Amino acid sequence: MMPHVDRRSAALPSVTKVEVREAALTLFAERGYHGTSLRDVAGALGLRTPSLYAHIESKQSLLVDIVLRTLEQVVADFEEVLATVGDPVERVREATRVYAAHHATHRRETLVVNHETVHLDEPALAAAQRMRREHEHAFRQVISDGKAAGVFTVDSPKLASFAILEMCVSIARWFNDDGEVTAEAVARQYSDYAVALVGATPA
Repeated sequence: MMPHVDRRSAALPSVTKVEVREAALTLFAERGYHGTSLRDVAGALGLRTPSLYAHIESKQSLLVDIVLRTLEQVVADFEEVLATVGDPVERVREATRVYAAHHATHRRETLVVNHETVHLDEPALAAAQRMRREHEHAFRQVISDGKAAGVFTVDSPKLASFAILEMCVSIARWFNDDGEVTAEAVARQYSDYAVALVGATPA
C-alpha cells in the first residue's frame, strides 16, 4: 500500500529565516508594521502562516531583529571610522560618507527604523533608542572636538550634527538605484557637504 502524501504540503516552497526576514522587511517598509500581518508575510513567500513559526517567534520578533540589527550596523560602521581616522575633518567626512551610503543602500531598513521603531516592545525599544541616542551624541562629539581644536568654525555642533544626520537619512526617501548617480557618488557628495557645513578651516 502506497503511503499517503499530502500534496498541498508537498507543494509548499522551502524558505530560510533570511528569506522570511527579507519578506517582512519589504512589507514593513511598504505597509508599516501594523499594516502587515503574518499572513501577508507568508503569502509573499507562498507559505501558509503556521509555516512561519519554524523560523520566527512572532511578528514582533521580526521587527526587533530588523531594527536592532540595522542600528547595530550603523554603530559598528561609525566606531570603525573613529578607530581608523584621526584627523577631525576626515572623521566628519568619512563618518558622513558611510552613514549616507548606508541610507542609500539600505532604504527599506531606514524606513522601518524611522517609522516603525515606536512599535517595538520593551526592552527592545529602550535598546533601539539608546543606540540611536549614543550614535547622535558621538557624531556631535566629533564636531565638538574639531571646534575645540580650532578646526571647525560652526557655531553649534549640536545643530550641525542634527543637520548632517537628517540630511543623510533623507536619502532613503528619494534615492533610486536606476537613477543618474550611484550610492557611492551620493555618499561622497554628502560628505563634502558635511565638511562645508561644519566650517572646516584650510589646513
